[in-house]
This record gives sequence, C-alpha cells and structure tokens, in this order.
Amino acid sequence: MKWITREKAKVDRIACPWLISRFIDKNPEFIFVPKDKVLEVAKLTGAIPFDVSGAELTHYKENKYKYVSFDAIIKKYNLKDPALLELAKIVRGADADIPDAPPESAGLKAAAEGFRIISKDDYENMKLQFPLYNALYAYCKQKLGREK
Repeated sequence: MKWITREKAKVDRIACPWLISRFIDKNPEFIFVPKDKVLEVAKLTGAIPFDVSGAELTHYKENKYKYVSFDAIIKKYNLKDPALLELAKIVRGADADIPDAPPESAGLKAAAEGFRIISKDDYENMKLQFPLYNALYAYCKQKLGREK
C-alpha cells in the first residue's frame, strides 16, 4: 500500500512509518510532500494520508486527552501489543503537549530533531531512525517484563 504524509518528518511522521512497516504493511511505500499537498496527492495516488489535518489517521482528542497519529493507527488497526502501547506513550509525549509525558519522551524528541537535521531527506531519516524505534520497542518489552 501507499502511505503519505508531510515532508520534513520528526517524531510522529517517522514513528508512524515504523509502526506501519512493522505491524500493518509488510511492503509499504511512503510518500512525503508539502503539508498543503498531502490530501491532493493522496487522492491522485490512492495513498493513505496520515499525520495531517483532514486525514482519518491524525491527532485527536478523547475525553480532553491528546493523542497523536501513532495512536490513531494503533486504534484503527486494533493493535493490542502491550509493549507497543507503552511505546505509544513515549511517542505521544514526544510529539504532543501532554501533562504526563514519560521521561523517555524528551530524549526521543531531541533525537528526532537531530536525525532530521543530519538526514538529506525523509527517506534517509526513516532509515536512520528505524533502529531507534526497534530499540525503544525492545526497551518497552523489557520494561514490561516480556523480554530479557
């Protein structure tokens, strides 16, 4: 499937492709375009838009609490892995202004900004950051006692 989002990705727009490629779509194609072109290009290409206003898979509020696109994807695809849900808290805290952000969120936010700075484009950014998300996922598994 094709997936599309805004260019110059940081936290959520890299976390989502990691989530999609790891848990939803084994052979995804990602497209990054300017913010004002996402929905237009999505219609032209049949790509699924995410992390952009007007898309189904974007930030939302529920009971006055803020959620990010990573959460929207987990919810839509009914993913129940406890370690993944723990990782979602870290991503949410790094990408949204929430009162109970985990301490790991600040490090993820800083790392994501640094990766964006050193990457030549969003595809290189994904390539560089996916190992970080693999490591955070493993950390979450260990934290929950699911992997030693």
